[in-house]
Amino acid sequence: AGLDTVGMRCPAHPLCRAVIAAAGVPVAAPSGNPSGRPSPTNAADMLEDMEGKIDGILDGGPCSVGVESTIVDLTCDPPRLLRPGGVTLEQLTAVLGEVEVDPAVTRLRGAGERPRAPGMKYRHYAPKAPVTVVAGEPSKSAGYILDHAAPEDGVICFDEFLPLFTKRHEMRPVMNLGPSGDKEEQARHIFDALRSFDHTAVKAIWAQCPDAAGIGLAIVNRLNKAAGFHIIEV
Repeated sequence: AGLDTVGMRCPAHPLCRAVIAAAGVPVAAPSGNPSGRPSPTNAADMLEDMEGKIDGILDGGPCSVGVESTIVDLTCDPPRLLRPGGVTLEQLTAVLGEVEVDPAVTRLRGAGERPRAPGMKYRHYAPKAPVTVVAGEPSKSAGYILDHAAPEDGVICFDEFLPLFTKRHEMRPVMNLGPSGDKEEQARHIFDALRSFDHTAVKAIWAQCPDAAGIGLAIVNRLNKAAGFHIIEV
C-alpha cells in the first residue's frame, strides 16, 4: 500500500486456517469489500459486493465478531492502536502496557495527514445515505432522534427503543442494533444495519451509539466513519 510496513493478520476461524494450511505458504490478500462500502459479514453480502470480480466464496457462516480486526502498530514505542476491533484497547493494554490511540480513530484526518495503514485511508463503512450519529445516554439519544428525524428517514437504534420509532411512524425503516447493554451483539449487527438501508429509498440515517468502553470503541469508530464524523452529543 505504498508504505514501508506490512500488516500480519492472525485469523482464528478454522476454515480460514485450513485454507492457509492447504496453501502451504503465507497468503497475501486484501480485505473482502470494495473501499468505502460497509463490510460484508456473511457470504450473501460478499456475493452482493464481489460477484463477477472473484472466482469463488468459501462460506464459513456469519462473522462472530462483526467489526473488522484490530490494527496495532508495533513499530513505535509505545504501540499505537490504528483501528479498534474485536481485540479491545483494554485487552491490549493488559498485555502491552501503555497503548496510544491514533488520533484518526476519533476524528477526521487532517489535510495532508498520511494514514499509517490502508484501513485508515478511506471513508470506510459508509452506506449511500448520509448518517448522523447521536451519542449519549440511550434514552436521551433516542428522544433526540425521535424529535429530529423526518418520518421517511432511516433509524438505527438499540432493541428497547424499537417500538418508540415504529409506533409513531409505522412505515419508517428501522434497524435494531442490539440491546443497549450488549456491545458484542451491537458489533455483530452494525454493518448489517448500515447495509440494509442501501436497499431502501431513505435520504438520511440516524444512529444511536454506545459508549467507547471495550468493543464499544470499535462500534463508535465505525459509526462515526460512516457518518463522516457528523456526531451530535446529547
